[in-house]
Amino acid sequence: MESLLVWGVVLIAGGLLLIFAELFLPTGGILGLLAAGCAIAGVVCMFRVSATWGALGALVVAILGPMSVGFAMKIWPSTPMGRRIIGGPSDEVQEQQRIAAEEARRQREAIIGAQGTVVVDLRPMGVIDINGKRYDAISEIAFCQAGSRIKVTGIGSGDELRVRPII
Repeated sequence: MESLLVWGVVLIAGGLLLIFAELFLPTGGILGLLAAGCAIAGVVCMFRVSATWGALGALVVAILGPMSVGFAMKIWPSTPMGRRIIGGPSDEVQEQQRIAAEEARRQREAIIGAQGTVVVDLRPMGVIDINGKRYDAISEIAFCQAGSRIKVTGIGSGDELRVRPII
């Protein structure tokens, strides 16, 4: 009789583990079906011991089953299999994007101190031109009309350039 209780607990735990294995292995839902089968078999084994144990097993499956599936679905897009299936960027692509963002930031830092012309009025946001290249900018001090000269003083929080008018 006690062995059925142990088997019930082992089968329920195995079902929960199979749900998480489904995240990382491309089985097309087979492990999910096996997980459900294990959970049901575990509850049946526990009911064979007593109605109290069976009800407790059913309650555990009813609570932990949906919770584990919800948690699994939350972390699934972050797994290599999830990224491959839903089309998210791979680790290599993410690294390339990070390197490109760093390079763009370095280029922006290199033009601190440069002078340019306002293309679109800075109210306080607008567009400036430095050496033929356009950048988003924010004026630190005042409104700047299109055509006025500015100097780059830094980089804002959103990668826009901070500028001041040249008087």
